[in-house]
Amino acid sequence: MGPTSVDAWPLSPSAPSAMPAGAVRSAALPLPSAALPWSAPSTDARSSVSALAPRPRGVLLLLCGVLLVLGSVGLAHAAAYRYWSFWERDGSAWAFATQGPSTARPSDGDVQGFRFAVSRDSADAARPRGAADFAAICGGTAARGGEKRVALVIDFGTAADAPAGETPPAARTACARVPDDATTAEALASVAKPLRYDTNALLCAIVGYPGKGCGEAVAVDGGTDTDTEPTADARTDAPSSPPAAASDEGAKGAEGAEGAEGEGPSVGLFVGVGVVAVLGAAAVWQARRRRG
Repeated sequence: MGPTSVDAWPLSPSAPSAMPAGAVRSAALPLPSAALPWSAPSTDARSSVSALAPRPRGVLLLLCGVLLVLGSVGLAHAAAYRYWSFWERDGSAWAFATQGPSTARPSDGDVQGFRFAVSRDSADAARPRGAADFAAICGGTAARGGEKRVALVIDFGTAADAPAGETPPAARTACARVPDDATTAEALASVAKPLRYDTNALLCAIVGYPGKGCGEAVAVDGGTDTDTEPTADARTDAPSSPPAAASDEGAKGAEGAEGAEGEGPSVGLFVGVGVVAVLGAAAVWQARRRRG
């Protein structure tokens, strides 16, 4: 779930060819003379050859160990994204919006929400917190002909999800009274300026928060459950969601977004190489011990 596709480095390098193309090959050894007697190799010789031959079980265990270590390192440093997600109230629960804010056209009485958070996948996508009742939010706003009222819940997230040097504002609600044909983006702009978008129409900031960055990748260790005030519907049936975008095209990615993190070689790559080296040395030592 994220704004941009995240490339994953391979778990193991491709195996080299047995001999490089164009390599000089050794001349064939002459066959033994027919006049020379032939005798079967001794038992000691066969034992030495058997000791030097690779053991399939040992090789398999070695490869399994390497893959398990590399897999665990990759999970520990999985990429997540810091972004605004867009939600719609469905009865007593939040559901991820199926359209972007610029194409969704809410009806009078609808409740919609935005949440800023770091999310790694659908299992830990964070929903807006706090009251989400239309009557409580828009009860004091009178209805007018040709207009509609949309209750908006804006959750700026937790300090753990905030970019470095920034403090999230307190969550707020607002009742937007807009023309009947207005989109969610227009309703949001009427009550939560300034909004900031990137060149791909990705929603980057609401009420100026955060001050920089837009859907950047973030390296996380372990779980990303950063809710300090979990609610009954805060963590169930979370969709795999892209960041909220002003258009459907904007949800495809945030190329050129400021403050991208998590670039460069992964720590797991270096750890994996070290593990392979240690296991390889152990295998060589074991083979020499058998020969001795």
